[in-house]
Amino acid sequence: MYKHEKQAVERLQSNHVHMLSTLSTAIIAFFLIISLSGTLLFPMMAFADEPQPVAQVGNTTYMSVQDAIGHTSMKNNTVTLLADATESVTITPPKVVRGVTLELNGHALNASNTTAITVPVNMQLTITGSGTVAGGDNPAIDCRGALQIQGGNFTSNTTLMRFTETGSASAEASISAGTFTAPALIGMLNDAEHLGHVSIRGGEYHGAIPAGLDTLVLMGGSFSTTENLTPYLADMVGLIPNGDDGMFDISELAISSDYPTVELEQGSTLQKLTNDSLLGLTGTKLNGISDYRLVVDAEQLQALNKQIELALQAVAKRKAFDAVSQTVTITATRNAETIDGGAGPQFRTSGHDGISTQVTVNIKSIAKPEEPAKPNEPGKPAEPKQPDMPRTGSAIQVLAVISLLLMIASAFCVYATAHLRSPRLHN
Repeated sequence: MYKHEKQAVERLQSNHVHMLSTLSTAIIAFFLIISLSGTLLFPMMAFADEPQPVAQVGNTTYMSVQDAIGHTSMKNNTVTLLADATESVTITPPKVVRGVTLELNGHALNASNTTAITVPVNMQLTITGSGTVAGGDNPAIDCRGALQIQGGNFTSNTTLMRFTETGSASAEASISAGTFTAPALIGMLNDAEHLGHVSIRGGEYHGAIPAGLDTLVLMGGSFSTTENLTPYLADMVGLIPNGDDGMFDISELAISSDYPTVELEQGSTLQKLTNDSLLGLTGTKLNGISDYRLVVDAEQLQALNKQIELALQAVAKRKAFDAVSQTVTITATRNAETIDGGAGPQFRTSGHDGISTQVTVNIKSIAKPEEPAKPNEPGKPAEPKQPDMPRTGSAIQVLAVISLLLMIASAFCVYATAHLRSPRLHN
């Protein structure tokens, strides 16, 4: 019995030792798991509330878009969004930088308490990529400088984009792509005398364009409403319905000329003309697109320049020149393809080519200038007039007449003397 009891006690002690070992192992494993979990969780908890960079310039990231704009350079002036941001920014790069590119990169820039993006005088901003600029209850963009929009989604609950032209500065904007949604798409800032030079070349527009924006140029684009578009399409073909989506496209080609007849006269306007200078002189514009250009008929331009040369020669030689007139045809022609086979971006195409217009150039007549009277040379008085002297032949004739008269007088005297003596002799 003793031996069996001893063996039982030993087995019990062995089981206790095994249980303690297993329990110790479990406790150690538990604490290791807790320790590892803490190592992984605590950093995540520690950094979860820290702000993340929202913009990048080159390889450097920034915590705000405005800070990134302030760190652009001449070598790298592109600000790329890394995350959605809520702030209102002003394009104020370092002094050496005149232009900034904002790459939306699929993210959103939401206005905080004023206009989402402000472009001051003498600053240039280009907006590219997909993403959103949201003004909320404020405009998305206020522009006093230069603006190019090449993509993006722009929204506002009020006027979407505002521009200004004053006596000292003028906004210049070109919009070629993007989606624009607001009750009023374009307006003027409070101090504006005019809108500035704003051209729409493409994009989708959901909202109204107010009347009275005289310098707005519509070259392309798709519009959800025709409200107030008529003033801007007066010299163009009009809007074309775009399928079933309710949009209207500006998709036709038209040429307009501010001055179908111009006059050249002696002075600064009387000079030889090129394709571009004639277009500028006549104000001829293409309701144009990037894949078309205006071409002046070469033979007619040559004939006009020949007449201008003759007029210039007449002026140089102080001769008269009769008025002459020359009609010149201007045609819209597609740009030729590039070497690699591309034709560049085409904001729209025309259903027909060869549209043209004619302008007339008149060269005014030039009168022959009068010869000015030649004044006496200064310091040299006019010589006194010499009395007219009789010619030699006339003097001889006078002497002959005098001699004849003297001879007659002498003969008369002799006769009278003889006649008086005769009575005395008789007495």
